[in-house]
Amino acid sequence: MKENKYDNPSFFDQYEKMLRSQLGLEGAGEWHALKHMLPDFTGKKILDLGCGFGWHCRYAMENGAKSVIGIDLSEKMLTKAREINSLEGIQYERKALEDVSYPTEQFDLVLSSLTLHYVESFDTIAQNIYQWLTSGGHFVFSVEHPVFTAEGSQDWVYDKNGDKTCWPVDRYFIEGKRNTTFLGENVIKYHRTLTSYLNTLLKHGFKILEIIEPEPSQEMLKEIPEMKDELRRPMMLLISVEK
Repeated sequence: MKENKYDNPSFFDQYEKMLRSQLGLEGAGEWHALKHMLPDFTGKKILDLGCGFGWHCRYAMENGAKSVIGIDLSEKMLTKAREINSLEGIQYERKALEDVSYPTEQFDLVLSSLTLHYVESFDTIAQNIYQWLTSGGHFVFSVEHPVFTAEGSQDWVYDKNGDKTCWPVDRYFIEGKRNTTFLGENVIKYHRTLTSYLNTLLKHGFKILEIIEPEPSQEMLKEIPEMKDELRRPMMLLISVEK
């Protein structure tokens, strides 16, 4: 996670052009599913791990949260978050997730969007979050799906005409580091099986509430033709648990 590609100017410029960067939550393909997994924010203290541009932080405050702390390693991300999503009650902090530390029972809800597959030890993060949450608190997060991360290249298999034939799944049970390409840069991610995600959460005392492998919304399928390829394999995994 301490690898910080997002402060690379060319990489950040490419990230800014993504739909989810320009449109916020409505531009995120999984948002239509994730928002229904979130508990009531009213009066809650929220922690957002890997907050990026701060869209989830804004959403929490606009829906009644008492306070939100957004954590990200990228200064460019946080500068943009403070520019476009700076509301009273939101505090942005630059930290690596591995270095984050809080007192026990500090938060009512911990969020994380497409960040934890950059962290080598999900076990440590899950243990920490359990300690930081109040009794009955929630941890809701999204990661890249294990089917998506397993082989490592994160690209389709193509035929001689350049058409997509299938998505490669290989080394599924061999967990650990994957070198892949994202926005034209080599990026390190960490592959885990579905079993590892769920059993790690159970081991640390969480109660699993909901698991979703989101499909694109009907609106996105209509408006973005290439979204139909997202029905061929799962790209994301959404999990909601309770302490």
